[in-house]
Amino acid sequence: MNPTEPDVPETAPQSDAAAAVVGHELTMRERRAALKNRIRRRGMFALPSMFTLGCLFFGFFGIVQAMNLRFDYASMSIFVAMVMDSLDGRVARMTNTQTAFGAELDSIADMVSFGAAPALIVYEWALKSLPSPRIALAAAFIYAACAALRLARFNVQIGIIDKRFFNGLPSPAAAAVVAGFVLLMDDLNIDGKDIAWWAFAVTLVAGISMVTTAKFFSFKSMGRRAISFTAIALLAVGFGIVLMHPPTVIFAVFVTYLASGYVVWIWHALRGGGAPQQSKPPAESV
Repeated sequence: MNPTEPDVPETAPQSDAAAAVVGHELTMRERRAALKNRIRRRGMFALPSMFTLGCLFFGFFGIVQAMNLRFDYASMSIFVAMVMDSLDGRVARMTNTQTAFGAELDSIADMVSFGAAPALIVYEWALKSLPSPRIALAAAFIYAACAALRLARFNVQIGIIDKRFFNGLPSPAAAAVVAGFVLLMDDLNIDGKDIAWWAFAVTLVAGISMVTTAKFFSFKSMGRRAISFTAIALLAVGFGIVLMHPPTVIFAVFVTYLASGYVVWIWHALRGGGAPQQSKPPAESV
């Protein structure tokens, strides 16, 4: 060693990066806290997908119950899937965990629960009793195909259309119309084969409504400011009405929602204004 050079201690001062590494060597308590934060963050990302898988499960469960001729369970499973589907997006936005993977998984789950499942349920319940098996198969396929087209169109129009309106009947609402009809008739002890043509009409109307250009109110513009004491009171009244006879009220609500899009479309057509004017909101993830 050159005697003119000052002695350099073996533990020389470290750079900021090295200091950060050394600083990372925390106490056991701090390490546990950091590990819990990482696990919690990963769990936050997994939570929306768990609701989406729940939606997928109840759609699959509905198909199985239809094969077992339990059409009441099959129909109710569609409504449970709707609840799961409404929660996954809200949870993702609340936790800021929207991902492209979650959006794709949601579309697949919606296709099973609100496309394939209602078509198979109504086919097993009534459509296969039609005089021609080809007509029955065509009606079920048209509904499923329209659901697939509706979901694909929605995915490519995110951030383009006005978020206040749905372009075509949403697939969960269409599934609710079909499943609600099956649930109501089953509750009234009406056999599907006795009203097979009515089931045929309901299936086609619900399916075709998904691919129309009619605008259906999305309720997305009702933010937190729209929640008031009056709204809560009306919600309580609504629950009371549903409890009077759930199958009838639920079916009536979704049929009214289906009709609302056509009423608005006809009203604008008669006024000469066409469809409701749409703004172009900034793109947002689902």
